[in-house]
Amino acid sequence: MLIWSNIDTVMFDMDGTVLDLHFDNYFWLTLIPTVYGQKHGMDAQQAATVIRSKYADQLGSLNWYCMDFWSATLDIDIATLKEEARHRIAVRPFAVELLQQLREHDKKVLLVTNAHPHSLALKMRQTGMAQHFHNTISSHNLGLAKEQTGFWTSLREIEQYDPQRTLLIDDNLSVLRCARDEGIGHLLAIQQPDSQQPPLQAQEFVQIEDFRQIFPQQSAPALRRQSS
Repeated sequence: MLIWSNIDTVMFDMDGTVLDLHFDNYFWLTLIPTVYGQKHGMDAQQAATVIRSKYADQLGSLNWYCMDFWSATLDIDIATLKEEARHRIAVRPFAVELLQQLREHDKKVLLVTNAHPHSLALKMRQTGMAQHFHNTISSHNLGLAKEQTGFWTSLREIEQYDPQRTLLIDDNLSVLRCARDEGIGHLLAIQQPDSQQPPLQAQEFVQIEDFRQIFPQQSAPALRRQSS
């Protein structure tokens, strides 16, 4: 259970936390391989295998999240494809209500994402969510991915915060581990980042099934723990 009087700052991840991860999984695991396969005369399975190998080479790095990198590497106009698919972007249930309550309780509310600035801008424009945050920050502005050592310390150059009085909500276990190692005092994981995929099994981090569990204005049901 959260004790909100011990928390001044709440940081939200974007994809898989505030927004449904289904858009990104569709875009990167279905649409991009389809376009790449058509471009290179491959069937769907061949293209998916090639694309997944290229993704794996960059996992955990800033390039993994960089639209410019993938546009150049795959010779695909990523920005245009995202614009064309933007109607699939969706806000997770009760995210807006939670953000509104946090603002009413005088919490500093930040969106901290690994998404490329273009993707961040597109999703904020599509959803209108930017108005609910005091600031929206892309890790590209710091030159480090959120799961890389030093990110959470470097973030304090942009936004002053007390790590021990900060709550981070994220769906990425590597990010949560890094934040824990760099002193973030309160950590919550997302149980089902993609609404079209099964929930993640619980163990390592306290886990949110429904944002209503942590509404400041009511008591929350039991939370769970997330596994690696």
